[in-house]
Amino acid sequence: MGMLLAVVVHPAHVQDRDGAEPLLRQARRLFPFVERIIGDAGYQGPKMAAAVARTGTWKIEIVHRCDRHRFVVLPKRWIVERTIGWISRNRRLARDFERHCRIACAFVRMAMIRIMLRRLAAMPSA
Repeated sequence: MGMLLAVVVHPAHVQDRDGAEPLLRQARRLFPFVERIIGDAGYQGPKMAAAVARTGTWKIEIVHRCDRHRFVVLPKRWIVERTIGWISRNRRLARDFERHCRIACAFVRMAMIRIMLRRLAAMPSA
């Protein structure tokens, strides 16, 4: 759980749900057996529903924030936040140094490869 399946980098002015279709297409092409998508409230609405319908037979699950004013661990959301934390530990990904999107995608993939190799080797992390 928490492994990255696909990476798409888009400009900052593109909202998540608007940039989701290229990501969904890439994920469908690489992992046709995936049946369920989990997203936060930014991925709800008619645009996202249309993108999901165009890219395959996905079941989308939206995780909503709790209305309480204290910290609450949300189901499935913590997995995403943990994975982002793992990726951010890599110095090159802590800030945006890259001029080209494909280079940024490559560094994200390399960070995840490192994490997956550590899991496969079952070595304790330093």
